[in-house]
Amino acid sequence: MPLHPDQCYEALKARDARFDGLFFVGVSTTGIYCRPVCAVRMPGRDRCSFYSNAAAAEAAGYRPCLRCRPELAPGEAPMDTARLVADLAVARIEAGALSDADMDTLAAEFCLSSRQLRRLVKHEYGVTPIELAQTRRLLMAKQLLTDTQLKVADIAFASGFASVRRFNHLFRSRYRLNPTALRGKRVASPQQTTICLKLGYRPPLNWAALALFLTQRGAPCVEQLQEGQYLRTIRIGACRGWIAVTQDTQRGLLLIQASPSLLPVLAQLRARLRHLFDMDANPTVIDGHLAADTHLAALIEHNPGLRVPGTFDGFELALRAVLGQQISVKAATTLFGRFCTFFGAPIETPFDGLDHLPPDADTLAQASLQQIVERGLTRKRAQTVQALAAASAAGSLRLDPGADLAQGKAALADIPGIGPWTTEYIAMRALADPNAFPASDLVLLKAMDATRPAQIKAMAEAWQPWRAYAAMHLWQQASTGG
Repeated sequence: MPLHPDQCYEALKARDARFDGLFFVGVSTTGIYCRPVCAVRMPGRDRCSFYSNAAAAEAAGYRPCLRCRPELAPGEAPMDTARLVADLAVARIEAGALSDADMDTLAAEFCLSSRQLRRLVKHEYGVTPIELAQTRRLLMAKQLLTDTQLKVADIAFASGFASVRRFNHLFRSRYRLNPTALRGKRVASPQQTTICLKLGYRPPLNWAALALFLTQRGAPCVEQLQEGQYLRTIRIGACRGWIAVTQDTQRGLLLIQASPSLLPVLAQLRARLRHLFDMDANPTVIDGHLAADTHLAALIEHNPGLRVPGTFDGFELALRAVLGQQISVKAATTLFGRFCTFFGAPIETPFDGLDHLPPDADTLAQASLQQIVERGLTRKRAQTVQALAAASAAGSLRLDPGADLAQGKAALADIPGIGPWTTEYIAMRALADPNAFPASDLVLLKAMDATRPAQIKAMAEAWQPWRAYAAMHLWQQASTGG
């Protein structure tokens, strides 16, 4: 958001949750920066300075508030196309790109030099990519120190630091605290066998609809919903494990329990979960825009805070989309379950029936056409699956929010058997395009009393740039019958 200091101060006085994550306030007399919802005593206007992100506040010399905890603030959804490259680069940094590679490697993904990328990010965000990565690592470490009993060394490495010495030095110099001081006199609990994470979101969040949408289109051996708790198996690189997610409505958080095996990839896990649950959406802005349409207004009133479910893995989502072409959701779920049990690796979890990982691109790219056909596909559909897996395995098809949207959609369209509906659906969920819209979807056509995709596209003009959210409301209406 544009940082107009007087407007920011009015939002700060109101402690308006709609501005949480859109800016941070630094207070000169304390040297601390806070979220606009912080419950501390209101500072005077002359003591406040405002920043668009946590890294900018820290670059100005402020340290994070221990009460409102800036690391739990919801992020800002990418909207401004003029900032597209910078936003994509920052998304990659948030997912740990600079922990796994250097600036030259990251810049090459955008066909830039490291100097060009540094200048671009600095211009748009006010800080360098290295400063952003450093703040991300420190805030991740701060959350783990506060919310878990993990060893300091484990936290340092899990947060992306190359050494404990470097972590301790930065934490002390930046936050003026010894890392262990955050824990006070708490005694380590020997019963703690899982990793605890918290994800902040802007309320409202229709958690029930979100979790149900995900599990109804998955396979019980990979994803389940048990009494409001979302469960799924996880693969990130060589790490395998599971998560269990519940909602804390009072604090506006999702609470995640993760298996200890995922400790080495916590930064990537956190980024993927934010995408999976669409944590960076601003429902006040989105619902307010869509409610100008009379039909959508009634649906939004009935289901406020509806999110666009993302995906934990782009290839997995694309595979599901191909398997679900021109068949019912139930039939597609059955097919995907067969693929998981045959091509996916078994895994042990504490939950009954949650015992397989979904198949990865490499495995399906190496599978024979006959093996794929025998899972219940036509030969033509099996060839599409093979081509999709081959493109993903080779790296010519990237399906994640950090990928270039136009390139991703073009690469999908080049695969025989993938048409406009599949491309838009994958863009909507895997590429995080808030304006994606599968106009040929039969449910959407029926909901809007249209007979041709061109008709519904015309109706959806006014819904831009939030057409994906409009689609979710119309699908939700069809699934509930109301």
